[in-house]
Amino acid sequence: MPANLPPQYFEAEKRFRAAKEPEEKIAALEAMLAIMPRHKGTDKLHAMLRQKIARFSQEAERKFATARRAGFYISREGAGQVMLVGPASAGKSQLLATLTEAIPEIAEYPFTTKTPIPGMMKFEDIQIQLVDTPPIGRKEVRVLLSNVLRNADIIAIVIDLSREPVSQVEAALQGLREARIEPLTDDGTQVTPGSYPRRMLIVGNKNELAGSNENWQRLCSQYARLFPLVSISAREGGGLEEFRRAIYQALNIVRVYTKTPGSKADMTDPMVLEKGSTVKEAAESLHKDFYQNLKYAVVWGSGKYDGQRVSKGHVLQDGDIVEFHI
Repeated sequence: MPANLPPQYFEAEKRFRAAKEPEEKIAALEAMLAIMPRHKGTDKLHAMLRQKIARFSQEAERKFATARRAGFYISREGAGQVMLVGPASAGKSQLLATLTEAIPEIAEYPFTTKTPIPGMMKFEDIQIQLVDTPPIGRKEVRVLLSNVLRNADIIAIVIDLSREPVSQVEAALQGLREARIEPLTDDGTQVTPGSYPRRMLIVGNKNELAGSNENWQRLCSQYARLFPLVSISAREGGGLEEFRRAIYQALNIVRVYTKTPGSKADMTDPMVLEKGSTVKEAAESLHKDFYQNLKYAVVWGSGKYDGQRVSKGHVLQDGDIVEFHI
């Protein structure tokens, strides 16, 4: 029986043959599997692709182990993980040092950051992890960084507003594309099969320097329809509250507070949920017993009336207080 493979399969096969990194080969092979019709004529081909995926997965794991030994592995903490990406001397390390208790090396000369450095940034009542990264343009760094960047929730492209801004952003985007990371947008833009779509924002740093205002206007004109943008001065502290808020909004999360019947709500340690989560999903996140035995919930905040009884499918809003009844 002929395989009758569609043209998209051969496009994925071409990407596989051109790929140099094991992760790229795996992505192309998985795309081939997803596109390939399943019938007796494709059984052998299906098995062969599975074997190749297993082989390249072992190779990727060895590379990941190398990255871990080199310090290119960051455990995710807090409400979200944000990678600071950009050219040398854009001020990523200064931003990390200003907003967290991390102590990166800060100097006027480029390439002072050699491995990813994490720190925790406070936003109101939650903590968000920021990670300073080496300049992504160098191939040996990009290979080691690829897995770290792909696991991030947000990628913040930090550029120097005292220098030509568009070329800095384009260089960062090109480096991310070479690591198979593409922007995740809300306008329905299709991403390349096998890539890792991630939410991104652009941070214009050093807005206290001469020429920064004109470059900020150029940046907004070029990218405002594609990305959230924020103008800051990591050194002088300008715009940092706007930066915190922009990061929180880009994470696409909500904070939900809980209370037990007859008690006050605990407003110190919110549950962090994906935006659009329901009462049922919140209960499942809290404890499996709540999820299995939940009858209904009472919500303060997003309902028409405070203390409104809602169903399991009620969508929670940021700042809601939930009382679970089981």
